[in-house]
Amino acid sequence: MKKLLFRPLTPGRWRDFEKLFSEHGVQKGCWCMWWRMTRECFHRRYGRGNRAAMKKIVRAGRVPGIIAYHGRKPVGWCSVAPREEFPSLDRSPVLKRIDDRPVWSITCFFVSKPYRGRGLSRKLIKAALAYSRKRGARIVEAYPVNPGQNPEALKWIMFSGLSDTFRRLGFKTVSRKSKVRSVVRYYIKS
Repeated sequence: MKKLLFRPLTPGRWRDFEKLFSEHGVQKGCWCMWWRMTRECFHRRYGRGNRAAMKKIVRAGRVPGIIAYHGRKPVGWCSVAPREEFPSLDRSPVLKRIDDRPVWSITCFFVSKPYRGRGLSRKLIKAALAYSRKRGARIVEAYPVNPGQNPEALKWIMFSGLSDTFRRLGFKTVSRKSKVRSVVRYYIKS
């Protein structure tokens, strides 16, 4: 895993993203659109519609996140962008804004099955922080899961990462209105 590269998803990398998200699993229907639209719209567009919506974002020149590569093979994904790109966050009583400071958000991950359990999510978070910093971010938020005693029961929402992973990287809890999920922040030093 030493030969990892992290690149923003741009139109020229769309096929790599498509290849990664075409693997068997729930991401094949989500296409990382869960936080970007209403639940009704998300479910109505599940699959091809969500894929088309994400492709439209990328074609418009907006970068919705970063892809991890092992050599030339796409192996992981981290959604990171200004919080305004994820309107569903503000519709959540647990995840709505805690203040009016400008923040970037890390909302979800996908790691190809053969690369799971090897610390790739942690590396994706570091890459997302570096990417955000280069774009002028001073605060990066995330919305990880606190699995507690029963991680198997929460498996379906772990796409947003685990709280312990973020904590170990220096994120601080700024809001916890649920036992299951919290809002954490990383403050970038200038």
